[in-house]
Amino acid sequence: MNEFSSEHLEAELIARVAAQDREAFSQLYDLYATPIYSVAAKILQNPKEAEDVLQEVCVQIWENANSFNRALGKPFSWVMTLTRNKAIDRFRALQRRYQWTEKAKEDPLSDFSPQPDARTEIFTREKLAFIRSAVESLPLEQRQAIEMAFFGGMTQNEIAEALQQPLGTIKARIRRGMLKLRDSLQQEL
Repeated sequence: MNEFSSEHLEAELIARVAAQDREAFSQLYDLYATPIYSVAAKILQNPKEAEDVLQEVCVQIWENANSFNRALGKPFSWVMTLTRNKAIDRFRALQRRYQWTEKAKEDPLSDFSPQPDARTEIFTREKLAFIRSAVESLPLEQRQAIEMAFFGGMTQNEIAEALQQPLGTIKARIRRGMLKLRDSLQQEL
């Protein structure tokens, strides 16, 4: 099969996918899954994340096949652009997630210094250490969302966008984490 006929076939498959043809999508997946995964793996250096990008790009193809314009480029180029963009977005999100986790490990209250004339100390160092320990004992997803919200000052929408998670998932993580913190702190404080 020459390059023109291959390109024509791919464009036809994308047009059929735009019409919600599952068989065409299956054929397109067979053609593009390996290159999508390879590009994502090269950018992300993480097989699991590359698999997630493969899945997200396939969903994007299914949902946006009607936006493909053959006059603007080849089908393969369009799919690789989707892949590259999605992998870079994922890479940036992972970097932000890592930065938030590292930043949260620092003691956010170390700069706290009560006024010299304060009559009552709000928290003793022991209580602060216990609170930090309670936060660190939360599952990573809950701890991360809580730290981004309370130490990072981010809204739940901003957290959902930064972590590329649904808003409902973020709300549930924060709520479950806060309930666990409440239970832990009520027992000790």
